[in-house]
Amino acid sequence: MEKRVVIFLIVSLAVIIGYDYLLKGMGLLPPSEPVQVATTAKSPAAEKPSGGSEHTSTPPASPAPSASSSPPQSAASDVRTGASSEEQTVEVETDLFRAKFSNRGGVIKSWELKRYTTATEQGPVPVQLVYAGGRFKGPLSLITNDASLTSDLGSSLYQVTQDFSHLDSAHPVGHLTFRYHDAQRNVDIEKALTFHHGSYVVDIAVLTQGLTTPVDVTLGTNFGIVEWGEGFIGLMGSASLVDDKVLKETPDGEAERKGNVKWSAIQDKYFLSVLMPQNAVAALAKKEGDKLVSAGVRFPAPTAGSAMAMQLYAGPKEYDTLKGLNAGLEDTIDFGWFVFGSWGLVKAVAKPIFYVLRFLYEFTHNYGVTIILLTMLIKLMFVPLQYKSYKSMKQMQVIQPKVLAIQNKFKDDRERLNKELIKLYKDHRVNPVGGCLPMVLQMPVFVALFNILYMTIDLRQAPFMLWIKDLSVQDPYYVLPIIMGATMVIQQKITPTTMDPTQAKIMLFLPVFMTFLFVNFPAGLVLYWLTNNTLTITQQVVTERLFGKKWQAPSADGEAVAIEESKEQKSSGKRRTTSSAE
Repeated sequence: MEKRVVIFLIVSLAVIIGYDYLLKGMGLLPPSEPVQVATTAKSPAAEKPSGGSEHTSTPPASPAPSASSSPPQSAASDVRTGASSEEQTVEVETDLFRAKFSNRGGVIKSWELKRYTTATEQGPVPVQLVYAGGRFKGPLSLITNDASLTSDLGSSLYQVTQDFSHLDSAHPVGHLTFRYHDAQRNVDIEKALTFHHGSYVVDIAVLTQGLTTPVDVTLGTNFGIVEWGEGFIGLMGSASLVDDKVLKETPDGEAERKGNVKWSAIQDKYFLSVLMPQNAVAALAKKEGDKLVSAGVRFPAPTAGSAMAMQLYAGPKEYDTLKGLNAGLEDTIDFGWFVFGSWGLVKAVAKPIFYVLRFLYEFTHNYGVTIILLTMLIKLMFVPLQYKSYKSMKQMQVIQPKVLAIQNKFKDDRERLNKELIKLYKDHRVNPVGGCLPMVLQMPVFVALFNILYMTIDLRQAPFMLWIKDLSVQDPYYVLPIIMGATMVIQQKITPTTMDPTQAKIMLFLPVFMTFLFVNFPAGLVLYWLTNNTLTITQQVVTERLFGKKWQAPSADGEAVAIEESKEQKSSGKRRTTSSAE
């Protein structure tokens, strides 16, 4: 039984780990290539705040500007109106991000997150969400059924009105407006953007005149994707919420999801950009090439006096921030099964664990210490199950000689063999699946914690100690994976087994395989696994010393000696018999 369980675990792990690599080896997946990231050399690297509460709170977004209203321009406002004779770059800065817009098409040219950095040869620079490679339509481009008009909307120079350049607590709201006029076609376009201090959300209202066909508002290409991940990460590309159904799959070509559109997004593991429209009729997604994805929303043909209202979010996948938008965007953080889609049980377990993780962090202010404490708490919860599992394996080890004897005696009679084995287990009060059943019950918790440590942005740029400066990346010196491999060897040595010596030697390759596997895992995951192994070893040693004598031990001739409990029962029975005789 134990042999089958071990083989099952190894095969399952091999399938999970080797899934992407197998497809890549067969040529079904494109080779890995980094996404080009536009960086600003002069931009200082902003530090991520140490406290979780400092970067997850986002005030409620203000409603989109009214169709009939224009940005307020008080006497104290710094209103600048750009001439449309040449291309201009307009910069907007808040406490969370720094964005640049071009008046050519009124699109976003750069969007830097000030609290998150990306490592480069020149040092850390702010995370850039706008894809710089290729000649694709920029974020907030407008597309109509008239190809020539769409081309003009993207290449023409818009008039710019701006009443701020930097937002702070003293000036919490700012407005930026782009206006386009085509006298020949009698078409007018106005994009009114409202920014808020302390928020990644931008309110957008697009006013049009002269358009009689549906209008698409796009997020551009790869806006929100900082890097394409490998391995378990299956969340790259487009996502949308239509008719209360989340779809996180990038189409092979072009896709249109009609219905009640809540949002349409482009995402990677830690970041995303998303449009949250009002009264849109479809969510759009398109594969532009290898690791190139675009998305957007479609509005019906505009009517007189109406506006295409929406909100733009371009920022990190901070759980509280996304949940505070009340749009279901927190579901883009996948706490389910990382390869085969969301597993409801794992997701249900993961969220409470995630809350506990952040609760502990409020006291430790170190996610490495938090991971250790959380692993200890979870391990403590499962002490009874671990005890039963260890006891069952120990008892199975004891009766193994009898099991082998029965198997040899009745190897040609399967029905008699099963009956004799059942009788043997019943006589010795041993449950043959008692060793693996507790492991199965713990699996959702362990997988949930694994997913949390793998997916949550909280661990990004979070240091532990000494050489571990970022728990979301691999250990640069491979110290943690090597120690983890050593603990697996120790754990194998002290765990009761029914395997013969040859099989036991073969199983020694498992720690080697796991060590090479975990070399590429984030340090936070390796720390969790190392802590769990260490606690398991400690628990087995303590259990053996405290309770080992209560379990039977094999005699020299291979027969099982009765366990201490049975001895006490028999002894008690004899005493009662003697007492009665007296």
